[in-house]
Amino acid sequence: MCGFIGIFGPEGSHVAGEIYEGLIAVQHRGQDAAGIITFTDAFHVKKGMGLVIEVFNERNMSRLQGNLGLGHVRYPTVGAGEDEDAQPFHHTYPLGVAMAHNGNVTNFQDLVQGLNHRTRLNSSCDLEVLLWVFQDLLATRLKTKGDIEAEDVFDAVSEVYKRVRGAYSVVATIADHGLVAFRDPYGIKPICFGERQGDEGTSYACASESVVLDVNGYSRTLDIGPGEVLYVDQDRNVHHRKIADEPHRPCIFEWVYFSRPDSFLDDVSVYKTRKRFGAALARQWVAGGAPLPDAVIPIPDSSRDAAMEMASVLGVPYREGLVKNRYIGRTFIMPNQTERRSSIRRKLNPIPLEFKDKSILLVDDSIVRGNTSRRIVQMARDCGATNVYFGVTSPPLVAPCPYGIDMASKREFVAADRTVDEIATFLGVDHLLYLDRSSMNEAARAGNGKLESFCNACFTGEYPTGDITVERLTEIEEERHRHGDKAPTF
Repeated sequence: MCGFIGIFGPEGSHVAGEIYEGLIAVQHRGQDAAGIITFTDAFHVKKGMGLVIEVFNERNMSRLQGNLGLGHVRYPTVGAGEDEDAQPFHHTYPLGVAMAHNGNVTNFQDLVQGLNHRTRLNSSCDLEVLLWVFQDLLATRLKTKGDIEAEDVFDAVSEVYKRVRGAYSVVATIADHGLVAFRDPYGIKPICFGERQGDEGTSYACASESVVLDVNGYSRTLDIGPGEVLYVDQDRNVHHRKIADEPHRPCIFEWVYFSRPDSFLDDVSVYKTRKRFGAALARQWVAGGAPLPDAVIPIPDSSRDAAMEMASVLGVPYREGLVKNRYIGRTFIMPNQTERRSSIRRKLNPIPLEFKDKSILLVDDSIVRGNTSRRIVQMARDCGATNVYFGVTSPPLVAPCPYGIDMASKREFVAADRTVDEIATFLGVDHLLYLDRSSMNEAARAGNGKLESFCNACFTGEYPTGDITVERLTEIEEERHRHGDKAPTF
């Protein structure tokens, strides 16, 4: 998962400051690298490894001039994760195109081999081949027609849909032409578009989460749908077209874990959806005859809203028993397992009074490898908890995600070859309950009845794009492990 923002401001404005604010708002989506590119009569670029506040300073921000620009925060899935993989990417010839994306190209190696006879890639990032496919057709049209129109942009995206597999939401700028945004044919990755009226004129922006628009004062105009393209041309005309016609399958894990609670995705509130997750899990807890706890404690931060609702439905107190060090990154998206292990030890600290002599229900949004959960359970017992129960607001994760979530290998999942009782034993809990998959999907669907289904591949092993084979998963796994992300030792 990555985060991005693209802005096309009024003539004479400079958008780098807004892009910076937007990247701060989606820093949770990627902590490995950050970048901004703007355009005047040339591209101006600054990107590097680290957090947004580490990459940018007053000096390099001052040279990012122009009213057309992109920003990106990266979390590595495919590629070496080095400086050259930091986004955005851009080409200056035969025409100027800059691009950033969120997602993963599943036929990356096939596309690389197809390009080898024509060009040498400058990175191991899958965005680079996507950029080549997109700009190829535009370059041909520019050469034959002398200009680029909306139809040419639509045709370029159509070519991407024909050749590029996987899940991706994309934002691009075309020098002297405008802003482009599009979403993969199944709409697995989210993207939204907004507008803002000001004294200087209208500004347009698109982003991977609506909170990016909110913090910059934009009104969310629409969520770009599956297989849809939006193009704002140089005259500020907004062109919007649906090109592909596949069933919409947005990633359910966006609501479960990745997105900020103050975001809307496909017109569904992340906050309200997580509350519905908690209510559904509470009903399931009671229906299954599970023991009532003395208190419900969330594992911060993304499970907090669900835990509050679960406590309310169960009729037991909600308590904050774990304090998070906010200067430590998410362990799930740390680039490698060594960093995950060290960060877990310093990430959370318990409040012993909330555990001592109590039966505690810990609530989390998911369990991936189980290492963090097991250590937190031990913390609770060390603080004197008499019983430790565990509720999870999603089903067991059993299948790797080839679409841009760092679940590289089936053997990394604690649930891959264990029953729920065996997982409970591994975690050291007295009772463990996962949210039923149908209840999870219904809780998300309740926010937008037009969403018929979701991508549940990580819970089922059924991949909506229809092109994910065992061989393809092995290839992706080998690519990730080749760059040092080793599976954990239980």
